[in-house]
Amino acid sequence: MRFTMKILLHLLTVILFIGGTVFAGDYVRPPPRKTLHFPWDPKPSSQPQQVHISLAGDKHMRVTWITNDGSSPSIVEYGTSPGKYSAISQGESTKYSYVLYSSGKIHHTVIGPLQDNTTYFYRCGGEGLEFQLKTPPSKFPVTFAVAGDLGQTGWTKSTLDHIDQCKYDVHLLPGDLSYADCFQHRWDSFGQLVQPLASSRPWMVTQGNHEKERILFLEDGFVSYNSRWKMPFAESESASNLYYSFDVAGVHIIMLGSYAPYDEHSDQYSWLKADLLKVDRKRTPWLVMLFHVPWYNSNRAHQGEGDDMMASMEPLLYAAGADLVFTGHVHAYERTKRVYNGKSDPCGAVHITIGDGGNREGLAHRYKQPPPEWSVFREASFGHGELKMVNSTHAFWSWHRNDDDESVRSDQVWITSLIGSGCNTRGYSKKGSLASLGGGLGTGFLLILAGYLSLQAFHKRKNSYFALFLETGCAAVLAWVMGQRYMQTSKIMPAGVVAGISVVMTGFYLYKLASGGNHFPSKAE
Repeated sequence: MRFTMKILLHLLTVILFIGGTVFAGDYVRPPPRKTLHFPWDPKPSSQPQQVHISLAGDKHMRVTWITNDGSSPSIVEYGTSPGKYSAISQGESTKYSYVLYSSGKIHHTVIGPLQDNTTYFYRCGGEGLEFQLKTPPSKFPVTFAVAGDLGQTGWTKSTLDHIDQCKYDVHLLPGDLSYADCFQHRWDSFGQLVQPLASSRPWMVTQGNHEKERILFLEDGFVSYNSRWKMPFAESESASNLYYSFDVAGVHIIMLGSYAPYDEHSDQYSWLKADLLKVDRKRTPWLVMLFHVPWYNSNRAHQGEGDDMMASMEPLLYAAGADLVFTGHVHAYERTKRVYNGKSDPCGAVHITIGDGGNREGLAHRYKQPPPEWSVFREASFGHGELKMVNSTHAFWSWHRNDDDESVRSDQVWITSLIGSGCNTRGYSKKGSLASLGGGLGTGFLLILAGYLSLQAFHKRKNSYFALFLETGCAAVLAWVMGQRYMQTSKIMPAGVVAGISVVMTGFYLYKLASGGNHFPSKAE
């Protein structure tokens, strides 16, 4: 009897496991892997550790490393030949304390100007190992490796090994790096783990929920993240390391903060709007966004968490003609059609959730059934993605599952940019602020003119049907335009209110036209 019950329980477990998975075919996922443990390595106190690089403006790179020696200099020597350094740059340093932990000296040094698509050899702090890096190309093609929610498990190591086999130029990481979760030594071990890759290609990251590390009354949020992973926020005129932008070849990439304020009155919203205004699609025909919490997610994990940010910022992305959006947070993979406002839209962005780098929390197996019409491919497996921008109009995206220790291409698609598609790609200013300002001023002028003509006619005890038709037309146009705006943004102020007032005014003017205009009392009255 007990044996029979064990068999039934085992079969039930297998059925539930398979039932929580979709679009995976006959693939059977390998079991979870343990968190990696790094043996203590007594390096000299001035020895550079946890070296990584990031883009720092046009033709410049930021080199970051840590030493235990507080007197170690923040200098980087570099050149195009091994052991021969033709240039030297002086940087800055910082450190932080977190409860009982004190970090080493964190160095940030910007080197450049650098030649495009060139290998450089460099040394940090005037001693230690020599590293080498390769700068991205200035023209197409350019390739990005994409993986989020990395952590420090055996699967993380598998993902990094597969990325190392990819010929990529820049690594994009949409949040959740070390999974330190307040245990600061995990930041140090993560730096060791990623150093072989992060010291040779620029890693561009944004924050996730595991970077918060806020302790009420004791520690502010993102202290460790901001100290260790300095991104080019100042170079892109942002006031915060949590959101910034940069260019690579013909691609403008915007990294947003899911955990920084994002409403219409926030600094991040204002910065995003200003950054989109500056995008020149002739110079950067591709527009790519990264942030942590997905807006389009058919997995049962983290449902609805991105809705507020989506309501605030999706209209900006749509008006600017964003091509691709990468997110993490959900520990699975999903790719959508072009979408906007909750449904398929040929002028919207392709959204890709790729929070499957190898974290210790495991995979999110449960999906909503049936899948939404906008969901193209979804699977709960660890892996990474590769995005090759072939030219100004075509890109090839592929997602590679960690099948045991082999990298298996499981999803792939050619993506055509919105350039030349008939969709708006001229930036938010053309479809949003300047166009709205011009239309509003023009409509306002016409209404003032109509009011003046109507008043003059009234004084003469006459009707100006030209003024009535003008008032009716302006009110009807305002009602239609602001009604469309309200349908896109769902914002009561100002779109909904103006649309409502315009509808009432249109009805009033139509009534006046139908009833013969103004009615004047006789002189006897």
